[in-house]
Amino acid sequence: MTLRALVLNCTLKKSPTESNTERLASVVTTELERLDVSVEEIRLVDLDIPPGVETDVGAGDPWPAVHEKLLSSEILVFATPTWLGRPSSVAQRALERMDAMLAETDDERRPVAYNRVAGVVVTGNEDGAHHVISEISGGLGDIGYTVPGQAWTYWNRGPGPGPSYSDTDEGKDWSHSTGRAMAGNLVAVARALRDQPIPPPRS
Repeated sequence: MTLRALVLNCTLKKSPTESNTERLASVVTTELERLDVSVEEIRLVDLDIPPGVETDVGAGDPWPAVHEKLLSSEILVFATPTWLGRPSSVAQRALERMDAMLAETDDERRPVAYNRVAGVVVTGNEDGAHHVISEISGGLGDIGYTVPGQAWTYWNRGPGPGPSYSDTDEGKDWSHSTGRAMAGNLVAVARALRDQPIPPPRS
């Protein structure tokens, strides 16, 4: 069975504006597709998602459709820019909406995020990527996702102002090789969980 991956792009830029985050995430998705994974990407800022910690907050809420895609995917790639050393506001809103998954269970009483894997992509022309990766990975782990070792990649310009990811080739070789390794690790663990799922919690 082909694995499915969902990319949540948490850029602040609405389509069709070029997204540096999308460009780095595409290195990961290209490798996922090479490994026979079906990939879909959502640019969340295009959806005007309201705040909340429920799966559905009422009429016009686009989040339930995103939620369904999360549940139909074995792999989640959570991609965000860095602003002021932190994840984007769109990323934080996505995590808040995903909080509802803590109360949702499958037919065997497992949290619905169990037996799904997640990784993180971060871009920014400032430092702070490791903090952002830790913050998002911790949240996804709380929700129930399995975050494999080295399930992340990032690019940043370093201290002070400077060009964005799309404006320079500086540091990209490392970011790209790390992104390809991230994709391989996500697929390996997703396949392992598919073959040997995490069991339901003991009552």
